[in-house]
Amino acid sequence: MADEGGAGAGAQGASTGGDAGHHDTGLTPQFLNNASRKSTLTKSALDVNARSFVGTDTPMTATGRESIELMDYFVGPRDLEKHSKLPYFLRMHGSVLPRMILPLSMIGGWSTLITCLHMYITPLGVSTLLLTVLGFVVGLALSFRSSTAYERYSDGRKAWSTVSVQCRNLARMIWVSTSEREGEDGKNDLLAKVTAMNLILAFAVSLKHKLRFEPFAHYPDIASLVGHLDTYAKAAHKEEHLTKPKKTIWKRIGEYLGLTMASSNPRKELKRADKPLGNLPLEVLTYLNAYIEEVVNNGTLKSPVVAGQMYTALGVLTDAQAANERVLATPLPIGYNILISQIVLLYVYLLPFQLVQQLQWITIPGTIAAAYIIIGLAAIGNELENPFGNDVNDLPLDQFCTELGKEIDVLMSVKAPRFGDFVRGPAGDDNQILWPLSSSGYGEWSKRSEGDIRAALRAKVVVGARAVQEAEALEKTSSRTVSINRDQVLNSRGAGSRGADAA
Repeated sequence: MADEGGAGAGAQGASTGGDAGHHDTGLTPQFLNNASRKSTLTKSALDVNARSFVGTDTPMTATGRESIELMDYFVGPRDLEKHSKLPYFLRMHGSVLPRMILPLSMIGGWSTLITCLHMYITPLGVSTLLLTVLGFVVGLALSFRSSTAYERYSDGRKAWSTVSVQCRNLARMIWVSTSEREGEDGKNDLLAKVTAMNLILAFAVSLKHKLRFEPFAHYPDIASLVGHLDTYAKAAHKEEHLTKPKKTIWKRIGEYLGLTMASSNPRKELKRADKPLGNLPLEVLTYLNAYIEEVVNNGTLKSPVVAGQMYTALGVLTDAQAANERVLATPLPIGYNILISQIVLLYVYLLPFQLVQQLQWITIPGTIAAAYIIIGLAAIGNELENPFGNDVNDLPLDQFCTELGKEIDVLMSVKAPRFGDFVRGPAGDDNQILWPLSSSGYGEWSKRSEGDIRAALRAKVVVGARAVQEAEALEKTSSRTVSINRDQVLNSRGAGSRGADAA
């Protein structure tokens, strides 16, 4: 789906007749040099011209990573299409261990100091009763921290799922229920539909940027979608926004290690803007609302029920945007965060005093192991608190938007279907409407009487249940046959090996 590619497809489809939008293997898609996103014209044309897409990197398709490099262990979100065969306890990508390197090093040095003082200068051991009391408090605090963090993560995923569902519904209704007029008006109607479909994707992409405190409209994955719109985000853009500030090596290392003093304020771009930034997702919905008004007024959307459902979808998208913003803007109260952090550090730094009398030198690795568990739970809670960021464990919003764009491309790849065009099937008799009772197609059954059809429908109930039972029996027989054959092969191999040993 591309602004230019989709328009070219629409113009060509309008000029070649009413069947040009269907499976015509002779159709050759035309692509302009200004590539934005991959475009499909027809399902058959996609097969014929698959090589046209090779080597075309676009903003919406360049999000995947072919290989995981060292820096990818520290930044995210994690690519869901990648698969690791390592067990979970051996995986590093997605682990919070990089953020724990510095705290564990400091705790290791502290426990070493306490152990040396205890062994060589003066006893420092205390009763383990304190360990029991503080352990209960720490466990309660970490449980509360983890549950609230995952609840926010889950709420963010649910809110974004609502965005995906409503975008699909709206795209389907616009593409199928909005008709196209004859002649030049029909071509304009098609181009308007493609523009509206692009705006649906623009809403999701702009919401993603808004949740990441990226308020402008010049980003590669959205510039071609909303560049023709009059928005505050576009008006506030400056050339200096195209240049990312360079980071020193120490700042980058500090960010990878999770040091708060090295991380920048995520709202920095919002504060530095000298013009109103507006609300780009809401503005996109406004333009979509204007499109629905247009198709209702010009008569290309004839069903008032469908028009009402479109307006309802826009309202639900507004609610979903508010739900995502609620997750982003209401973190755990700062008082809880401060107290839980203090409790965790107090427990970990008092731990060597309680272990050194019993474990002596084993206190050092014991303290580090306990700190890894406790600080790790706190670290993963901090990372999940904002599920829309760029941490490894955050929601892969880029991938979600890419998948939505592909789904919209699929809808636009063929002309809007009409039920009468496919009820018989492409060959005229491919629709086996009474399978498994009969393999006859729609054309054969259309020659019979209504009484024959209804009698066949009643018989299909019995035949269908019997067919399921026969399929299950055949599957069981096949599995037993395979098992018997495998045992025979193993027995023959065993007999052959014994004969070779005897020889």
